Amino acid sequence: MDLSDLLAEKKSPVVEKWCDLILEVYPEEGRRFFGKQKDQFANPVGRTIFEGAESIYDELLGEANSERISLFLDNIIRVRAIQDFSPSQATGFIFGLKKIIGEELGDQLQQEGISEEWAAFNSRIDGLALMCFDIYTECRQKVFDIRVKELRNQSHKLLKMAGLAYELPENEGTLKEDNANNG
Repeated sequence: MDLSDLLAEKKSPVVEKWCDLILEVYPEEGRRFFGKQKDQFANPVGRTIFEGAESIYDELLGEANSERISLFLDNIIRVRAIQDFSPSQATGFIFGLKKIIGEELGDQLQQEGISEEWAAFNSRIDGLALMCFDIYTECRQKVFDIRVKELRNQSHKLLKMAGLAYELPENEGTLKEDNANNG
């Protein structure tokens, strides 16, 4: 039996514990709701987390297609970026997967042949953590860009209401064209 077989055998308890770990950053009431309500319409965040965790785990056991993994991670991380979680809160759940697998498989990870596979698997998880951080920073940048744009628009509206700003007509020429026509 190799590591992939052991991990496939333990999929349900590992994914369940991993989802619980992912939800730990939420307040108690939110954790209960996200963890129990499985309907995607009543609980889109919880459903996204469960489906994402399960799909990421499946990808890690298989070919680990980075585009698909990135999509699953993006779905989880995007919500966390919008909710103003710190980078460690938003991305730290990836490292928890190592601990959970270690607890589930215990001494089996030290068997000859499996320990080498486990080291390689750990490296793949570390790569996911880097991917998570990239996704998080990209999402946070988008959030900040949206906030800056909103503030700019609000400021312009206030200045316009106060009579301190005005709109330039679109059909007006440039300053050079206006001077050439007047001169």
